[in-house]
Amino acid sequence: MAAELGLPGRSARRGIRWRFTTLYAGLFLASAVVLLAVVGLVAGGDHRAAPAPGSGLGTVPSAAQERIASLEHQLAEAHSRQMDQLLLGSAVALAVMGLLSVGLGWFAAGRVLRPLRAMTAATRRISADSLHERLAVPGPHDELRGLGDTIDDLLERLEQAFAAQRRFVADASHELRTPLATMRASVDVALAKPGPVPEQTRTVAHRVRAELDQVDRLLDGFLALARAQHGVPLPGAEPVRLDALAGAALTERAAAASGRRLAVEAEAPADGAGAWVYGDRTLLRRLVDNLVDNAIGHNPPGGWIRVATRVGDSDVRLVVENGGPSLTQDQVAGLVRPFRRLGAERTGGGGGAGAGLGLSIVAAVAEAHGGTLDLRARPEGGLRATVTLSRAARAGAAR
Repeated sequence: MAAELGLPGRSARRGIRWRFTTLYAGLFLASAVVLLAVVGLVAGGDHRAAPAPGSGLGTVPSAAQERIASLEHQLAEAHSRQMDQLLLGSAVALAVMGLLSVGLGWFAAGRVLRPLRAMTAATRRISADSLHERLAVPGPHDELRGLGDTIDDLLERLEQAFAAQRRFVADASHELRTPLATMRASVDVALAKPGPVPEQTRTVAHRVRAELDQVDRLLDGFLALARAQHGVPLPGAEPVRLDALAGAALTERAAAASGRRLAVEAEAPADGAGAWVYGDRTLLRRLVDNLVDNAIGHNPPGGWIRVATRVGDSDVRLVVENGGPSLTQDQVAGLVRPFRRLGAERTGGGGGAGAGLGLSIVAAVAEAHGGTLDLRARPEGGLRATVTLSRAARAGAAR
């Protein structure tokens, strides 16, 4: 978020602080050099104004002249030593103050940039799920206060845009269910009428019913996406076995995988304790189902699927791999965007995957649970999807 808003990062702040330090130290040293030059000129002028030895002594006895000349010579030597000491002391003082000026400049630059660091840290904490937060920069109405107020205005507009988008998706999905239900009921009534139904009418009715089911799945995908993006805390969060959800998804889709002659390989945690995570069971099931649907629907006939759940010290990873054509990482990176598909062949799977929502929903659900989705193009062809979630303790898990 800080990078998107154009705020300086840590390396940039360090560079700005060093530039301020250099500026402060340079100005101080320049002032010190000018001051010492003025002192040297004044002291040198006094030395040049001193009378020459023996001047004005024409009427003084020779013995007195020699004595006066000796005293003047001693005075000149003392003045010369004093000037040398003054120059040496000034040079030492200039070196010491030069070092001190760097430290003082660093401290002063830090004090000047402290409000900017606080603004950067606060902006970095703000994400799409906490756009209601504001910087609320205190202090006088100066340039930094103006920058903070501008960022707050930007956050307010972003919050309104995100809220409007979520409301539209949820409201539109709900409103469209009524006409869909009406059309589905009309098709069922037409097929259930007494008497023989023409085969052509029956074929069209089944085709319409299939399309209505597809639209219904699309709406389910919209609702799941809107719910996953709504923010935390998640309603109904509980300990869930991710490996059990993966096994159930593969069992439910065994017929679809068999119809495409896909070799399916499942890998459970080695210790048999289960891959426990904490979250919303419905959303996590949708996450797993979409990954498996994506692997089945976007796989060539006779291909393969590998589903593995692995438990780490603090996280759980669900890895779903499938064969297929070679992809570039740039192509894969765009698959988490809604309605993004790679060609017309990516039309399989349910749960909104056929409309290009499947992996978008996976990414949104993972983010809502504090996890991540990582998509990688396999060098041999196909896709590797890895979902990483925080590990939950098994204790107290009901299912």
